[in-house]
Amino acid sequence: MAESWNKKEREKKKRAKKKEKEERRLERKENAKDSNPNDYFSYVDHDGNVTSTPPDPAQKKVFKAEDIEIGVPKQAEPDPEERIHKGVVTFFNESKGYGFIRDLKSQESIFVHINDLEEAVRENSKVEFEVQKGPKGFQATQVKVVR
Repeated sequence: MAESWNKKEREKKKRAKKKEKEERRLERKENAKDSNPNDYFSYVDHDGNVTSTPPDPAQKKVFKAEDIEIGVPKQAEPDPEERIHKGVVTFFNESKGYGFIRDLKSQESIFVHINDLEEAVRENSKVEFEVQKGPKGFQATQVKVVR
């Protein structure tokens, strides 16, 4: 059976490709002897920049694992004497049953639920309330309208 011209060309290309691959492999092998393993390492300096030189050990900072806060920072529990605050209702949605009070002292926005109201409130009402720690932050309880 005679070989076709296409078949000879394909085998010729295949041999050339195999030869090129072998040459590249030998070249990599020769270059590997000359290369320095430190060329493959990258370092991060004290400013967070990637460099090729190791950082200076004199500028090393030591941190305790307990000091690292992941997520929302812990809020301090308010003192019992400072539990009663005065504020103004900035937003209240009666149909959904929640709103927010702006504390006059700290200017902080504090969540309030309709179940924590002792009487009905409207926006811009002046109120007195206690602050308790809720599941997602501080929450106003025992909210009374100040007249």
